[in-house]
Amino acid sequence: MTETDLLSLTQWLSPAFPVSAYAYSHGLEAEITHGRVHDGETARDWIATVIEVGAGRNDALILLAVLSGRDADEMADLARALAGSAERWEETRAMGAAFAETVAAMRGGNGVARPYPVAVGMAARALNVPHEVVAALYLQALAASLVSVAVRFVPLGQAEGQRIQAALQPRIAALAGDLARLDAMAVEDHLGAAAFGADLATMEHEGLEVRIFRT
Repeated sequence: MTETDLLSLTQWLSPAFPVSAYAYSHGLEAEITHGRVHDGETARDWIATVIEVGAGRNDALILLAVLSGRDADEMADLARALAGSAERWEETRAMGAAFAETVAAMRGGNGVARPYPVAVGMAARALNVPHEVVAALYLQALAASLVSVAVRFVPLGQAEGQRIQAALQPRIAALAGDLARLDAMAVEDHLGAAAFGADLATMEHEGLEVRIFRT
């Protein structure tokens, strides 16, 4: 692993990278609005569920499959099929398009709009970074984005938000390691999610009269 490649990856997955991650709540806004997520503990548990048995896990598997050489367009179709709602698809589609466009502009080319995990996987193919590390940083970025939603909208204090992020790190590292040891070329054998409430929350979010976040 080279330091410059690792720095490139952390740049791409930082909150400052222009994919508008701050505008999406993954349905968490609906959960907070209706009181199902109301403090640090419920926020941590909800975010952990999304990462470990929800869209986070499936996205990381797709990312690893792309890194391992699976066809990007095929994986893009799979990502679309796995989107549990119109808002969930809009989230991954828009973030992926913005990511691909920005990385391509940095490299002096034109980006191909694909779902977010596919776009990140395609860009990361050029990096000398272990797949497990790519997956871990991708999941950490998702967790950070959702923690930021909770900090702003529950609301939680900044210190509480950082405690949640720190508490999730061992779980993220363990999950990334487990997923990286699977056969990424047979990703269809390993996909699966059980965070139905998160998908339902994105559907519920569409009907909120007042919305801060796009999803």
